[in-house]
Amino acid sequence: MKNENLYALIEARLPRDPAAACIETADGLVYSWRDLHFASARIAGWLASLNLPRDARVLVQVEKSPEALMLYLATLRAGLVYVPLNTAYLQAELEYFFGDAQPSVVVCTPAREREFAALAGAAGSSHVQTLGERRDGSLLEAAAPFADSFPTVPRAAGDLAAILYTSGTTGRSKGAMLSHGNLASNALVLDEFWGFKEEREAGGHDVLLHALPLFHVHGLFVASHAALLAGAQMIFLPKFDPKQVLRYLPRSTVMMGVPTYYTRLLAEPSFDRHVCRNMRLFISGSAPLLAETFEEFRRRSGHTILERYGMSETIMLTSNPYFGTPRDRIGGTVGVPLPGVAVRVVRDDGSRCATGEIGNVQVRGPNVFSGYWRMPEKTAEEFTADGFFRTGDVGHFGPSNPEERKPANYLTLVGRSKDLIISGGYNVYPKEIEGYIDEMAGVVESAVIGLPHPDFGEAVAAVVVAQAGAAVDGDAIIAKLKAKIANFKVPKRVWVVSDLPRNTMGKVQKNLLRERYRDAFARSTT
Repeated sequence: MKNENLYALIEARLPRDPAAACIETADGLVYSWRDLHFASARIAGWLASLNLPRDARVLVQVEKSPEALMLYLATLRAGLVYVPLNTAYLQAELEYFFGDAQPSVVVCTPAREREFAALAGAAGSSHVQTLGERRDGSLLEAAAPFADSFPTVPRAAGDLAAILYTSGTTGRSKGAMLSHGNLASNALVLDEFWGFKEEREAGGHDVLLHALPLFHVHGLFVASHAALLAGAQMIFLPKFDPKQVLRYLPRSTVMMGVPTYYTRLLAEPSFDRHVCRNMRLFISGSAPLLAETFEEFRRRSGHTILERYGMSETIMLTSNPYFGTPRDRIGGTVGVPLPGVAVRVVRDDGSRCATGEIGNVQVRGPNVFSGYWRMPEKTAEEFTADGFFRTGDVGHFGPSNPEERKPANYLTLVGRSKDLIISGGYNVYPKEIEGYIDEMAGVVESAVIGLPHPDFGEAVAAVVVAQAGAAVDGDAIIAKLKAKIANFKVPKRVWVVSDLPRNTMGKVQKNLLRERYRDAFARSTT
């Protein structure tokens, strides 16, 4: 029986020369493919020695490093379930994740060991290790005695490989369950659709400039899997720094990023066609790309950004084409459904929308997750009777008016039905933030909205109603939130008003608030 563990696929595609460079860091360290394979074997050996139950969860909140990627691969090899957490999450958020995931193994940064040990103890997790950015921490010491070979644990395509937490409009985070088959099918499709396979078979050698975080589907699954399956070298940057990116661009062939990365590159005077001379592909996703960014990037670099569409629950769904001409990549669209992926736009009653008609986006395919961790009712609610996942996004196929040059099979997203805000590539759900604000003294209620921002795509903002006579200060609210939740969720502006606009049913009309404050960040660059 074929082993459908994702790592078995990666292992089968390892380059013939194991000494070839796999990862290069900003510090100048170079890790070979042998290093990656052997080190992940040792960590997998340590995990296996714990005799954990099948589908035991390994919860990880560490900074980006080659060793963090090795830990992910080791978890796959050991047949366990990887649960990455955003490094910005604070204790109140972490308590929920520990209680919900109930991990058997926890790995954190050395600086947070005491905090995580307490959380792990409360959740019944008995194995806590640390992993730092510079090969420090207890995990590597624990794994060192184990062999540098490890037989990858057999798994079927439908077996659970990872749980990615994605917030919901109720404020309760949901764990999207992704299988080995989900991850493998998407990686194989992108290998061909984005030209990695052609480049490899033509004798070329891709170099991926990797500046994305490793706790997010974009950096961990899309970018890393693409490089691993292609045998491509990765230049691992700890975070996006435009000057550092400019240093490595001439040595790279592919870059994946969020719109913020491209706006910041355009702000650099030295960014031009010369530094992009060896690039074959720039990819943008995780948030809407402004039309002016799309056009200015093409003018300055000579490259047309490829926009695509994906979700934590589905990985990649659609993409503008790599092959053809640059004009086939149409700004403002997320392209066509990927091979094997079905995408439809429907009305509220489930009937198909006509070309150009806006409706609800639903998807089905081997990349689509099986459901939410320990939330069967929510899972059933989000899938249709014929197996399509309700994405919560709103969009249309083809042109919405005669002036648009959009083929009928190109998808355009126009909004999100559940008030999701995507700021700098991260998902922010207003209900969660509103819960924290509404608990504050002197606050009657709040409405959290996303507003256009030239750098982040959308900025989180809040409109707050104060109690009569109460002294409620917007800056004070922001300061309190910064001590409670991840910084990307904290509103960049807070307005205190006397009341919120409502419709006849008493529902807050956030569309009116977005219109009222839509220019608040028009000239912001922070």
